[in-house]
Amino acid sequence: MASGYDQLHHFIASGTWDAAPLEKALLTEADRMVGGAEAWLIVDDTALPKKGERSVGVAPQYASALGKNANCQTLVSLTLASGEVPVMVGLRLFLPESWTSDPARLSRAGVPKDFEGYRTKPEIALAEIDRVRAAGARFGCVLADAGYGLSASFRQGLSERGLVWAVGIPFKQKVYQAGVMMIFPVAGRGRPRKRPVPDTASVSAQAMLEEAPWRMLSWRRGTKGRLKARFAAMRVRVADGPPQRIGALGAQHLPARRSG
Repeated sequence: MASGYDQLHHFIASGTWDAAPLEKALLTEADRMVGGAEAWLIVDDTALPKKGERSVGVAPQYASALGKNANCQTLVSLTLASGEVPVMVGLRLFLPESWTSDPARLSRAGVPKDFEGYRTKPEIALAEIDRVRAAGARFGCVLADAGYGLSASFRQGLSERGLVWAVGIPFKQKVYQAGVMMIFPVAGRGRPRKRPVPDTASVSAQAMLEEAPWRMLSWRRGTKGRLKARFAAMRVRVADGPPQRIGALGAQHLPARRSG
């Protein structure tokens, strides 16, 4: 059987430019190289600094390559990795609203009709994960930084797909203790309320971790020696459920259905 790269050469030589067969062939080869239950699927951003305004998707936005806001193109990237071997399996351009709200600009740049609508980077990432899975690529866990982890819909989308995942979240993200219970508090006149509320208040992730035991761990060798940092682990329930007014606390997000 021809490898993915042999098939790629065949597609190019024959003049067949439909992207789907190419992507599937390359994903098959990536899975052969590093896929499996021990592999990781890593979601991240890739920024291409650009001058001017005519390159598709270019706009003032956060450029990860520079660590600051700058004029650039931003792409959502997916990498399949096993051990210390990474293989790129997805790269999709993000179009800011300054582009998707300007039909003339889209047309002038030749953006395909199917890609003219606005999609957030987490939405693009979930679609790419679906594409990678549909092609048969195997992985045990999805990883993403807080740029994606702060999105409740992204986290919920991963859980709805039955995936194991670990993502960064902002230190201000509200969480509940893992054992939080939903109760029906009694109103002032002795009647129970119609909707249940958490039996404890949510707190920031930073506050929750203040009392946790921390320890120094090293995971691999980098260009300047072993990479190491302090870690602490706690099971919590993220406060990204539906908002509900809870007495004097005002509107609060209820606990997520799944533990994180």
